[in-house]
Amino acid sequence: MAKKGVIEEIFSKARFADDAKKYTILYRDFKKIKETTLPEFIKESNNFQTIPITRIEIIKKNHRILFEKNRQRSD
Repeated sequence: MAKKGVIEEIFSKARFADDAKKYTILYRDFKKIKETTLPEFIKESNNFQTIPITRIEIIKKNHRILFEKNRQRSD
């Protein structure tokens, strides 16, 4: 699970060494993609308990993509 480690590293830096409000999280909610700030995501996910890290599609800081889940095509 290399992706989980990358996400956890970004979140740790954002929460403890940076301004977490600058981070935007895009995650899957059933068939929709929702967008929220990191502090709101932590609150909504009940500190990552109800929304697993695996649903995160993109993490951005000030519109710069820090993480993007790889999409595999099933052609």
